[in-house]
Amino acid sequence: MDRSPALFVGDAPGLDFLNSIATPLETPVDWIDGGEGLLDWLRQARLVPADRLAAIRGQALPGELDKMADQARHLREWFRVFVRGRMGRALTGADLAELDPLNRLLERDETFSRIVSGPGASAPFVLQAVRKWRTPEALLLPIGEALAQLVCTEDFSHIKACEGPACTLLFADHTRGHRRRWCSMAACGNRAKQAAHRHRLKDHHH
Repeated sequence: MDRSPALFVGDAPGLDFLNSIATPLETPVDWIDGGEGLLDWLRQARLVPADRLAAIRGQALPGELDKMADQARHLREWFRVFVRGRMGRALTGADLAELDPLNRLLERDETFSRIVSGPGASAPFVLQAVRKWRTPEALLLPIGEALAQLVCTEDFSHIKACEGPACTLLFADHTRGHRRRWCSMAACGNRAKQAAHRHRLKDHHH
């Protein structure tokens, strides 16, 4: 299926994942609409190295990647409820119990550290974290990590929904003064300006 490139306006990978279903031009688009969609979104989000994606695609059983896409969508809608219920205020310790499904996902991760050659003579070796990517299930792990990072590093007081009337996009407002209102000026910001302008013109004629 031919689809427009995925949207990355969230300013946080965890929010970009929620924005993998959106209504860019009045029509809802789900980029994770199946196994291929999941692989493609992960590639665009740079959450999985391209060679790993190819290897997993090559080894997957029929229907296995679609099943993972299904799980990704469930995870996405669960996390959307969590974020929407708490955005605009700081998280508190009481929110931890709600994050249990995410911790259960993170528990399945298989990562290890290995020593690889470093940037130069002064640092000949560096310790690199590596994921095993043994099964298609591993595709959900970098997503889980992005969601966990969001919860642990983002101030939920500054997570906002775009003010565009039909827009469902969420973003972390990292602007100074936290005045960001739109997913992007190009999309919703300009539409709002045009609407306000039309409104003013109409008022003029009365």
